Amino acid sequence: MTPLLAEALTDLSALGSGLIGGVFLAFSSFVMAALGRLPKPQGIATMQAINVAVLNPVFLGLFLGTGLTAAGTAALALVTGTGVGWAVAGAVLYIVGGIGVTVGGNVPLNEGLARVDPASDAAAALWDLYRVRWTVWNHARTVACAAAMAAFLQAGG
Repeated sequence: MTPLLAEALTDLSALGSGLIGGVFLAFSSFVMAALGRLPKPQGIATMQAINVAVLNPVFLGLFLGTGLTAAGTAALALVTGTGVGWAVAGAVLYIVGGIGVTVGGNVPLNEGLARVDPASDAAAALWDLYRVRWTVWNHARTVACAAAMAAFLQAGG
């Protein structure tokens, strides 16, 4: 049963990493650019709404659940000795690069944006810097999730 469990966890880790990476890719490739084209109060208010709406069971379940399957994939690979390097690399990339960057980079920026009135001068000044910094962190987690997916695919052989 261990090989079947290992295969299922590896597949779920690859799928979850790819799906989350796709969400991040959408933001990096067009969502943030579209928000930047709106009048600042509208862009800010829209991003504030996105940051509230993303805290839902479907997204959080997939986002955090993939972290659990990634850790399980790496642990099982270490026990079985199968695909260890790729499985551990995938888990580190997803957990550190996907979850860690989100918690350490994007979330603090989102919390700062949540505290401003979209129509205020302070918000307008913050918005341009926010978009640049948030997008840089987002690029990093997009690449990390894509690399995690590739590593899990390699681990699965």
